[in-house]
Amino acid sequence: MRFLRRSDDSPASASVDTDEAEGTQEKKPLDPRWTQGKGRPTPKRRDAETKRRGPAPPPPKTQREAARLAKANRPSKDERRAQAAERRARMDAGDDRVLLPRDRGPVKAYIRDVVDSRPHLMGLFMPLAVVVLISVLLPIPAVQQYLSLFSLVVLFVMVVEGVTLGMRVTKQARAKFPNEQISGLGTGWYAFTRASQIRKLRVPKPRIQRGAQV
Repeated sequence: MRFLRRSDDSPASASVDTDEAEGTQEKKPLDPRWTQGKGRPTPKRRDAETKRRGPAPPPPKTQREAARLAKANRPSKDERRAQAAERRARMDAGDDRVLLPRDRGPVKAYIRDVVDSRPHLMGLFMPLAVVVLISVLLPIPAVQQYLSLFSLVVLFVMVVEGVTLGMRVTKQARAKFPNEQISGLGTGWYAFTRASQIRKLRVPKPRIQRGAQV
């Protein structure tokens, strides 16, 4: 019995059984969808979405049509207000992506920190302009004379302070960033305009307190 079982399990019998199974499978027809390829590359997702949305609308032919199309695609008033508020908040925080080109970069941020770390007489420039306006409008000659003299003295002090501040800030910025090309005139003017503004109205907002070491 063992010899018979071995003969049945021999490779020859296994090959015969395999051939019969393959012959049986060859007789069974196959689905052409599984045997044949698509014959074309799989479309990209962007192309598929474009095809689903349909063709792009034709461009406007007249200026009136262009204006009508721009008005239709314009965001609403609430959306514009929200975008403006978000942009303003990011500018106050000092985000370089929304700041003006004159305020971008680590050098300008350092100059702002140096200016914001100390109080300056130049911060009274706008109130001084109001005083000058009052001195012009008052019909009292003596008061006009004193106010005009006071305004000239304060303005002279502001100019001197602005020059010294520009020189000091330029020196510190060059020592802080030795690999940067820092212009003395541009740095001094930037520091002067920053210091001449009221602290609460400065953009970006001061990120350090007065008296802090920079």
